[in-house]
Amino acid sequence: MSDTTIDIERTSGQIALGNWLKRITSHFLVRKITRALFTIWFVTSLIFFLVRLMPSNPIEVYINELIVQYSLTYPQARDQAASLFAIDLDAPLHEQYFEYMIQLFQGNLGTSLRSPGTTVWEIIVAFLPWTLFSVGLGLLISFTLGVLLGMLMAYKRDAWWEPAVSGVASFLSSIPNYIIGIVLLVYLGVYWGLVPIHLMRGSRSPGIQPGFTWTFIKDIFFHASLPILTYVLSTIGSWILSMKSSTMSTLGEDYVTIARARGLSEGRITTAYVGRNAMLPLITQLLISIGFVVGGSILIESIFVYQGIGFRLITALNTRDYPLMQGIFLIITISVVVSNLLADFVYGWFDPRVRIVGGE
Repeated sequence: MSDTTIDIERTSGQIALGNWLKRITSHFLVRKITRALFTIWFVTSLIFFLVRLMPSNPIEVYINELIVQYSLTYPQARDQAASLFAIDLDAPLHEQYFEYMIQLFQGNLGTSLRSPGTTVWEIIVAFLPWTLFSVGLGLLISFTLGVLLGMLMAYKRDAWWEPAVSGVASFLSSIPNYIIGIVLLVYLGVYWGLVPIHLMRGSRSPGIQPGFTWTFIKDIFFHASLPILTYVLSTIGSWILSMKSSTMSTLGEDYVTIARARGLSEGRITTAYVGRNAMLPLITQLLISIGFVVGGSILIESIFVYQGIGFRLITALNTRDYPLMQGIFLIITISVVVSNLLADFVYGWFDPRVRIVGGE
């Protein structure tokens, strides 16, 4: 075989490899997944450096607690803290970062500084389900009620009660969730005394064993009732207004007019034509909202002293528990990125135009 033939085959192979790589890198799924992984790495790295820019550090915070609580001298408190914390804050920052990333790629989030012997994974597994339960149930209830009320308001937009419901929905959607939580706590628990807030602290009552029993189910709903109500009131307004707007826009489409001209029943038009198409934008919003389930609980769980992952994050922030802070922020980052990625996939499934690159 001549050298010219070898060069031609080599060039053809390089061109084929280049075309294959171009097709792979321009693929819709590959681009989205690559961007998601880069976002997770970037945010994780940013959080690593930001937590170390916070005033004080875990050792100094613990030393101050020992001095205040036990009247120890600074040298005594420093010696006790040095023996407790297995962290070298004097090491160069880049060495700490590379060590953290190596452990992270091995699936090791480290050990909590304020809970010696307890890994970050164990803490997340213990507290995350309570947050998923309360925020997830609140989001599901608000989405379901918001969709139903929004569609009803679009069909009954000439009714006397429609402006009142729209006004209430606009009012609720403009109030931060922690303000609603404080109002519920003050009025329902303090002024009116309708709920025993002193008994609702925590995620469950002492002595209640987990299990599929009526006692346990009733107890967890009792403790999560005010947080769930707060999540519902703070999000239902936006769902109502979004569904109303989407339904009114869908009612004006030509295919709805044609369906009525064909003599289809109003019930079939509502479910098969209007409801299904009006729900598409809200499904995307719902998938994105799921990602904020973890992060959206921080202030609410602190207000009601609900033992979820948000309450644990506040404790970690106050004590400068670096590994636990980084672990919880990583879970929040992953949930937000994955939910947005899932929303892109779902939207791309319903609308293939978003997957087209370069007019292909």
